[in-house]
Formats: sequence, C-alpha cells, structure tokens
Amino acid sequence: MGQSSGIGVLDKAVGVLRAAAAEPCGLSELCARTGLPRATAHRLAVGLEVHGLLHRGTDGRWRPGPTLTELAHRGVDPLLEAAAAVLPRLRDITGESVQLYRRDGAARVCIAAAEPASGLRDTVPVGTRLPMTAGSGAKVLAAWADPMTQRALLPEATFTERALLDVRRRGWAQSVAERETGVASVSAPVRDAAGTVVAAVSVSGPVDRIGRRPGVRWAADLLAAADALQHRL
Repeated sequence: MGQSSGIGVLDKAVGVLRAAAAEPCGLSELCARTGLPRATAHRLAVGLEVHGLLHRGTDGRWRPGPTLTELAHRGVDPLLEAAAAVLPRLRDITGESVQLYRRDGAARVCIAAAEPASGLRDTVPVGTRLPMTAGSGAKVLAAWADPMTQRALLPEATFTERALLDVRRRGWAQSVAERETGVASVSAPVRDAAGTVVAAVSVSGPVDRIGRRPGVRWAADLLAAADALQHRL
C-alpha cells in the first residue's frame, strides 16, 4: 500500500484512492489491489464517495470523483468555469431560467444558474438542495447513478425504473409539475472528459409558457449546451 503515515484508516483510504485512480474497479478488484477485506474496502470506498473523492459509475466501478478535480485546481471548479460561459447563452436562446445541478448523496444541488432579465422566472438560487425524487434534473442524475443509489431513490420517487430507462435511451428528461406546481422543465446529462455523467443542465419555467412537452421545444438546445460543457471540461 506504499508509505505509512502511522494512521491506519488514512493509509487504507489512500490505498483505495490509488487503486481506483490506477483503473476503475469494482469491489473484487479493489480488494485484490489493496489487500483489504471486502467489508473494509467497501466501507472506505462508500465513505470516499460521500465526500466526492470517488465516484461509482453505472457499471458499478469506482473511479476518481469530482472533489479530487476541485482540489487539484486549487478550489477552482472547472465545471463552474464552463457553466459561466455556457449557461448565459442557453438562457438567451430559450428566454427561460437555466440551472446546473450536481448530485450530492440523496439530493441534487444547484451549483450554477442563469436567469432572464425580466418576466416570470423559476428562480432556483445557487446552493439550493432539492430532492432526487422529482423533476427532470433528478431523473437525469438518477438515470446515470449507480444501481444502489437508484434502488434507494425509486421507492419515494415520482418516476419509475422504466422512466429512467427511457431517459437513458433518448438522452434527456422532462417533467411537468413534479417538483413544483405550475413549473415544467427539461434536463440533459453533462459528462466529463471520460464520459461520466457529472451534472444535469436544466431549463425550467411556467407550464403556461413553455407547455406540457418542454422536451419537444428545448431538448436539442439542452443537448447542445451539454456538449459545450463537456467540450470545455
């Protein structure tokens, strides 16, 4: 496991990080690379995932998480830098409120937003924590979450496992009055350079204005914005 700090749990956690950084790995591979018992390796990997140091993809394998990137950039989040360039343009194209969400455990957090200058808006302040059980942004993040997270969310969710399959198939999600009465939204996944879904970009507004099928109207623009974000990442 390399050098020892004399703090056993820290050394083991660093060993798990190094193992996942070398190549994405499942639990069996993690145990083989670190020499740790399954229960210990799993506990450490899940704990590191909670803090964003590891991320478990839909294939069930752990890989380096977004917090490592943030720390490596000395507190400058490349996703936020990309959002600052892309979200205002999406707002101008749609004329509606635009948000960027990142999953944090069983919640999604608005990490960036762009609001139109006037008119009725769906304002979601940066830092707002919303449940992962309703809304198009939640559907997108849940659709590409690991199976364990999906199983934990679905019993309380307004959507079904079949709905998440449909989201993955078409590449975007929509919702009408799921999170809030009178509000509709459409969202698309944002991927990093490795193709891992790291966020959801959304357009939202009053149902009376954007209609009950917002995906028909805005999905193409959302997908283009998601591609622009990935390109900048």
